[in-house]
Amino acid sequence: MTDAAVRRIRLQEWREVRDIRIRALRDPAAPIAFLDSVDAALARSDDFWQMRAAGAAIGENAAQFVAVVAGDAGETWVGSVSVLLRAPGDTDTVGRAVSAPQADLVGVFVDADHRGQGVLDALVEAASAWAVAVGADGLTLEVHVDNARAQAAYRRLGFIPTGLVVDVDAGREIQMHRPAE
Repeated sequence: MTDAAVRRIRLQEWREVRDIRIRALRDPAAPIAFLDSVDAALARSDDFWQMRAAGAAIGENAAQFVAVVAGDAGETWVGSVSVLLRAPGDTDTVGRAVSAPQADLVGVFVDADHRGQGVLDALVEAASAWAVAVGADGLTLEVHVDNARAQAAYRRLGFIPTGLVVDVDAGREIQMHRPAE
């Protein structure tokens, strides 16, 4: 099990939100895992990161959870996930209409040094609990067809392919869903 504590981000933690996003975008799998780039993230203003953190910390339609390890030098963020809640009539991450409340798991990242230690499990559990509390029937995500590592991790956590395959800028992605427990 992990020694990381998992919690929702706090309003004032916009710098940490920015920094973990940039670390995630530097991961070797980032080109097929994120619809973003390091250069684009670095170019965004402090106002952008403050607004993003505010929405994820106190918003009703989004939440970001982090795995935090305490050490002598203070806290270190070692993983993060975000959940975007879609209401009926909204569109999802690729522009499809949503017919029932849907919680999309996005921005999934765990530092390489903390993989395989339960960090992802704890993050997904926190995200799932939030999604259920706001009325979703579980978590939905898209994962690149070539990202075998991520697909295996999601299957281990109870996600199953829905049969939907979508085309995005980075290539083809399969949709997976984890029903609420």
